[in-house]
Amino acid sequence: MPNHLTIPFKKTYPARIRPRVRDYLNNHSQDHPDRYKLDIARWEDLRAPCIAQDVRTDAVNAFLRYHAQLVFVLTKLPSDIGLEFSYAHVFAPSSSVPVTLRSLTFERAATLFNLAALYSQLAVSEDRSSQDGLKRATLYYQNAAGTFACLRTSALPKLNIPLDAEEVPLDLTTSFIRSLEFLMLAQAQECAWQRAVADHYKNSLIAKLAAGVASLYTTSLDSLRSASLQVRDGVPSTWSPHLEAKQRHFRAAAQYRKSIDDLEANNYGDELRRLIDAEAEAKQGYNSVKRSAVSPAVVQDIKSLLDVLQRNLARAQRDNDLIYHSDIPPSSGTTPIQDVIMVQSNLLSGLSDPKSVVGDDRVLFGELLSWGAREAVNIYNDNKQILIKERITDFAQELDDELDETLRSLNLPSSLEALERPIGLPPSFLKKANEVRSEQGPERIETYLEDVELLARRAMAVLDEAMDVLDSEASEDEAARKEVSMSRPPSHEANRELVQKQERYRSVLIEAAGSDEIVRQKWGQWEKPILQLALDKDELENLVPSSTISTAGKTQASSSQTLVHARALRGLLESLDEICHNRGKLVSRAQRRGEVDDVRPRIITAAEKFNRDAEITPAMFTEVSDEELAKYDKFIQGLVEGQKKQEGLLEAIKSTNGNFLSSRKEDTSVKEREQALQNLDVAYAKYREITRNLEEGHKFYNDMNNILTRFKEACWIWSNTRSQEAHSPRCLYKRRGVVEQASVEEPPVPSETPRRQKRIANLPSLSSAEWQREELASAAELKGSLRTTVSERRLPNFRGAQSSIQELTVNVHS
Repeated sequence: MPNHLTIPFKKTYPARIRPRVRDYLNNHSQDHPDRYKLDIARWEDLRAPCIAQDVRTDAVNAFLRYHAQLVFVLTKLPSDIGLEFSYAHVFAPSSSVPVTLRSLTFERAATLFNLAALYSQLAVSEDRSSQDGLKRATLYYQNAAGTFACLRTSALPKLNIPLDAEEVPLDLTTSFIRSLEFLMLAQAQECAWQRAVADHYKNSLIAKLAAGVASLYTTSLDSLRSASLQVRDGVPSTWSPHLEAKQRHFRAAAQYRKSIDDLEANNYGDELRRLIDAEAEAKQGYNSVKRSAVSPAVVQDIKSLLDVLQRNLARAQRDNDLIYHSDIPPSSGTTPIQDVIMVQSNLLSGLSDPKSVVGDDRVLFGELLSWGAREAVNIYNDNKQILIKERITDFAQELDDELDETLRSLNLPSSLEALERPIGLPPSFLKKANEVRSEQGPERIETYLEDVELLARRAMAVLDEAMDVLDSEASEDEAARKEVSMSRPPSHEANRELVQKQERYRSVLIEAAGSDEIVRQKWGQWEKPILQLALDKDELENLVPSSTISTAGKTQASSSQTLVHARALRGLLESLDEICHNRGKLVSRAQRRGEVDDVRPRIITAAEKFNRDAEITPAMFTEVSDEELAKYDKFIQGLVEGQKKQEGLLEAIKSTNGNFLSSRKEDTSVKEREQALQNLDVAYAKYREITRNLEEGHKFYNDMNNILTRFKEACWIWSNTRSQEAHSPRCLYKRRGVVEQASVEEPPVPSETPRRQKRIANLPSLSSAEWQREELASAAELKGSLRTTVSERRLPNFRGAQSSIQELTVNVHS
């Protein structure tokens, strides 16, 4: 039995590469999946020999080729594309449920781990009784250490495990991998020490080499002990005693070899001290393993060394007592043995430079735009839409609303039109009335109100149904606990995050219901005037009284002055109309520009400048995005200039309108006509405001219903999983695809991966980043809808809903 530790493979299972990659390309790429069917097939072919896990030297190249392609794949695809990879813990029993993660980074990390494990097994299989075997074992161990170093520094920092993941790969933690890395170096150094002993090197050099072996074993042991309790529990119970025994063995061996050197130099006191210290180390090491399950070869090694030390110590003490009479210094009085380390982590060229391994082979998905570049395109499009909406469309709407509100407060243009057109209806008003009639305004509002109320009730009902699912599971859990004891947390603790999310959703719906009620009240207040707008032209003319300009009691000067102010006021209003018209054209141009604006060619050009194996992130295209968004600065600047002109005109209109009103004499008929036109004009503005509110409310509830439906399904999945665990743990394993076999050896490649959680209705798992990403996207869209609704409704009590949605967007992680 060998006296070295070997690292087994992480057992893995087939992955559904073809359907998952095709689904991702179909949903997230502009290219048809069939374009990459050869790449997908090649991916499956590359992974196949890595699953077989054969201990052969030619298997190294299979792992290197597959890892190199994974490096390139991760530049083209995000880590989570919905493709699940399953790996068991390196020391897990064959019947255990593996860790399953939707992560290409997890696949890369596990591939590196298994490559290092392969090297360790190749090293242990070498015949170390020959010089050639020692050389090959030393090289393999150094290659294993270099692979673990690559895993620790390159792959693990990018492996993000969801906080709520049911299982985490405890054997892929930094402390554990560091322990394995230094274990490989220690065993490589031990081979170098063994060669030096066989070649009869000087005792002083052999002592330094042995000190180096002990130092490396100490580092490996310290790294293992610094790991978390969960990680240490997953390691075989014999490993720590093995490492400690090796550490003490080579500390003792170093002192023994140095004692021989001291004897040859006639330093008899130092010789005795080193032999005493060496015997103490060897004795502690032997006592720690003699009754343990540590390999007999390790026990025999340290026992043999202890026997040699005891014989030499007895001889040295006798000689010193009878002949030399040298003083024995304390341990601190001897010269420390400087450790010499002859080995190092050997990073394979295929790991440091994946291109060297790929060679003439085609890089997988080489023609696909990298996910970082695609995400940069999506981010640009999102930023573009936000910029056009918030800084152009919404800003223009705010300026129009400000203008309308100011003119209504001045009773314009109603007072001017009443004077200019004493009989009939003004053309501008007829246009507005025709618009309400053509849209069937009152019926449209009533329909919207009914739809919004129905959608609101449906949203609350879906949320209640989700809570019913959780309540049912809690009752079932409580009943199960009365029958058997359970170590898992009770329902009120396990479902806390789901309940908290439900509370946030409910608060949003309550706030939205308050806003809906205000919109209904607004409709009740303005229903009659809006109904009047839908009347035909003759009926409308009957509602607006006619007026004539009476000359009784007026001087010619005052009448003339009124007309002068009226003409000036009309000129200012026409200038204001021109500003509004130009603003509308500016907004339309910006929107058309946004529709045809395609940043993809520039992103592709920029992406081609990066190295083929570089990991491209969206942040690398920030400069390109900023330059492209700068195209819309001219539209924003045009709106700002229009705002300044509008503010100046409104001030002039206020002043001129004051003069216009003061120059007029009291005329009851004119006042009545003005008031009638003003009331109908305000009714039109309220009609537009109410319809806009209802349209946004309709969209809000549709989006909310989609989110709540997914939330209810998530609650159902969670509840169903808990139910299965509570009622039939053994059956759960069978459902997951794990067949426990007591006497029949399990085949190396099962046809199905054991499952911890079944996916229902094509939903991602509760721990998936996809769930969070999709829900965040929905919540962000929902938040944008609420923000628009708040700004246009001018409802102060709706601010609570906005803050709730903002909190929801931040805390939506489940």
